[in-house]
Parts: sequence; C-alpha cells; structure tokens
Amino acid sequence: MKRRKPKWLRVKYRSSDEVMEVQKLMNNLSLNTVCQEAGCPNLLECFGRKIATFMILGKYCTRNCRFCNVESNQPQPVDPKEPEHIAKAVNELGLKHVVITSVTRDDLPDGGASHFVSVIETVKAHNPNVTIEVLIPDFQGNVKALAKVAAAKPQIINHNIETIPRLYNSVRPQAVYQRSIQLLYQVKLLDPNILTKSGIMVGLGETIDEVQDVLIDLHDAACDLLTIGQYLAPSKAHYPVFEYVTPTVFRQYKQIGLSLGFKHIESGPLVRSSYHADQMAEIIKAQPSS
Repeated sequence: MKRRKPKWLRVKYRSSDEVMEVQKLMNNLSLNTVCQEAGCPNLLECFGRKIATFMILGKYCTRNCRFCNVESNQPQPVDPKEPEHIAKAVNELGLKHVVITSVTRDDLPDGGASHFVSVIETVKAHNPNVTIEVLIPDFQGNVKALAKVAAAKPQIINHNIETIPRLYNSVRPQAVYQRSIQLLYQVKLLDPNILTKSGIMVGLGETIDEVQDVLIDLHDAACDLLTIGQYLAPSKAHYPVFEYVTPTVFRQYKQIGLSLGFKHIESGPLVRSSYHADQMAEIIKAQPSS
C-alpha cells in the first residue's frame, strides 16, 4: 500500500526566473547538478536562491545504491573543461559557498580525487573569497586519494554515512560502514583544520537507538557537522520508505547530536546533504574558535 506523504513533506510547486536562469546556465556550460540528477525535493527553493550543488565526473555512477536516483551506467569520460566551467558558474551565480559532489567512479585509479583537486584549485583561482565544501565518495578506502583532496584545502569535506550498519547490505551494498567512518577520521589526521561533515537518512527501518549509535560513531571519528533528513524513495524500484519520521523525532535527533558535541546539525524532514550548506558555513564561521 502506498503511503501518503504527511503535510510536513509536501513541497509547493513554484517556478521563477531564477530557477530557469540556473537551469539554462547549467545546460550552457554542460554541468550536472545533484539537485537534478538525484531528484532533490528542494530544487526549486535552491535554484530560486540561485544556488546549486555541482556534480562532477559525469552523470553516471559505477555503484547502484538502492536509495539513490543517480543513474548507474557505463561512466562517461572525465571532462577536462569541467573545472573552468564550474568556476565560471560560481562567478555568474555569485556564490559565496560552493558545494561540489560527484558520482562514485570506482573505475578511476584514484576514484576521481585528482579531478576534485582540479575543480577546487580552479574555483579558488577564479573566486578567491569563496568557501568550498566537497561531498566525496569513499574512494574505496584509498588514503592517498583522500590525501590529494585534503591537500587542496577545501574548508569542508563531507562524506555521508547514509544509514545504520544493519541496513548497509540492503541499502548500499557496495559500501562499507566502517570504511566510511574511517574516512572521516582520516581527514582529521591529514588536516585537523578541515571541517568534516556527514549525513544520514531516516525512515528506512532504523530505530532511535541505532541512529544514536551512528551519531556516537561519527562524533568519535571527530565529525564536526551533521545533516539528518527523511528518506524518500525515488521510485517503486528503489528501497521502500519504512516510515515518515515526525518533526518531533528530528528535533530529538538534533538534541542527541548536540549533546554529543557536534558543532552544528541540520535535522528535519526535507534536510539534505547540501541543503542550506551556505548558511551552515556562515554559522560555523561565526562561532568562536575552540
């Protein structure tokens, strides 16, 4: 039986000149956004604010996670013009905080880390006052690949844990929970000045205690920032929604995380990895140094 979305998950359709402007810019520069490819429910809001999350290394992923709407297919050649195109888009959109993610490219020797570096360096060269957040894959545990990205000194390195360990085999079978936890910890060993961030989806059948255990693991790995949002199945072929988590429970998760010591948490039904990432970056920047 199909579950009816509760009122707190209903997004009103709205369009604007800004939305069309962002879409046109991405098309003209042959750029992909995770907003479009993942079918994000916040696309119209973010594009309306002239904000987008760039997705590099093509639009086809080498993995086939059961929660994700990004297409799994034969990967595309890496576009050498992509760094310059993203830098141009950042300038035209007037972005102060840039979020760059990618498909997973297990076919590349370093998982695409070198291309991440090219994008970071090119964006910095053209937009020196911009802060940069990268949402990276696990690079199959390749520490040398991760070190390349850390050496480029983005302000934030994000890697999503996505779900609880018990559900990994069902939800993201090509990933490894401890490998993802270790990646976040490794960032701090490489450069303790880089902020680390992660995200988890709820509504897949996890318990509050299991989510709390994940938050403890993330905090123990020195993760600074966290996003918690409702899982929404992109289609009937994807992993099904087990429940719609109430706003009250999202507030409970936020309080658990803050009590553990996270620097900042966004927790709510429509929260996604890069949702209001610019605002989170400003909040963190305004906090006194510990």
